[in-house]
Amino acid sequence: MEWYISVLKNYAVFEGRARRKEYWMFILFHTIATVILTLVDGLLGTSFLSIIYALAVFIPSLALSVRRLHDTGRSGWWMLIALIPIIGTLALLVFVILEGEESENQYGLNPKGASEGEAVA
Repeated sequence: MEWYISVLKNYAVFEGRARRKEYWMFILFHTIATVILTLVDGLLGTSFLSIIYALAVFIPSLALSVRRLHDTGRSGWWMLIALIPIIGTLALLVFVILEGEESENQYGLNPKGASEGEAVA
């Protein structure tokens, strides 16, 4: 849950890098929240809870995806590849699955190394 909250705290931070763990933990809790809100909306006969939630997490999830691409050494503009039906979505999925660059890249220090106690100079 701390990974989910951490993404929401960095609401519109498009700079830096995000670990795979941060990305996938956010996706897990996001999916759980979406399913629960959809079920509640179904019981109430409305759709406003799901819509409000989707709008609230749109910018944080976009920022997280851009930071995840930065971790693999790609620009955030690669998000636009998802506009290509099927092939683009699969390519983006491969990019977020890939291991991040182990060393510092143009987007910053390796978040995995920094969080494991490496000296950051």
